[in-house]
Amino acid sequence: MAETILQIEGLAKRFGSLVATDDLHLDIRAGEIHAIIGPNGAGKTTLIAQLSGELRPDAGRVRFAGRDITALSMPARSALGLARSFQITSIFPDFTVLDNVALAVQAHAGHSFRFWRPAAQDQRLRQPAMEILTDIGLGARAGTPAANLSHGEQRQLEIAMALATGPSLLLLDEPMAGMGREESAHMVALLQGLKGQHTIVLIEHDMDAVFALADRITVLVYGRAIATGTPGDIRANAEVRAAYLGTEVETAPQSAPKTAPQTPPGAGHA
Repeated sequence: MAETILQIEGLAKRFGSLVATDDLHLDIRAGEIHAIIGPNGAGKTTLIAQLSGELRPDAGRVRFAGRDITALSMPARSALGLARSFQITSIFPDFTVLDNVALAVQAHAGHSFRFWRPAAQDQRLRQPAMEILTDIGLGARAGTPAANLSHGEQRQLEIAMALATGPSLLLLDEPMAGMGREESAHMVALLQGLKGQHTIVLIEHDMDAVFALADRITVLVYGRAIATGTPGDIRANAEVRAAYLGTEVETAPQSAPKTAPQTPPGAGHA
């Protein structure tokens, strides 16, 4: 069995009376694609925000490669090898595709953005950026302004920018959101190509993609993991089927609201 690269111990997060993460324990194995799925409001994005350092948990610990990173900032976690993509594409639309990735290479090297203009021609940045673009299938679009890419290509570019930071673990928050069938198929192929090279924690609503990609799947309901297992295990789990059919799950905590509450500003508990 592969070693554990990310360990989540008793993680908890509340927004007022809303329980977004409820005493969560989870191990992510090195090299696997581990999907986190669950109904809307299950706490998936809140979990990713805590793993990336965007949100501080109220309780519990996060350990990465054996190190306690619970109190570390997002940049400090990135420096250790954690990279995150977001539900909404976060690129620089006026820059070319190559410049976007070169900027990510520069940021990882610790340089200030104010030096970007002269660095735009620096081959020490552009060469590794071009190699990443070629690897993910965007090499031919290197000189195109990012704003002119299709939605699916912009999501590919965002992953290229994450890869430019040299991560050992990728946190991907709905990389196929808003995509059509053909674009989703391209993204699935891209992520399959990364399999084994990087550990990936994947949040995704496209169940066809999840079951095609994931080595293991964890199902969240009301911020609590109700099941973790292989795709076959999850398909056969009656409690998981009940959660997705919208019927009441017996393990839901008593404090959880019966109706979906409004998301607190910045909580993102999808």
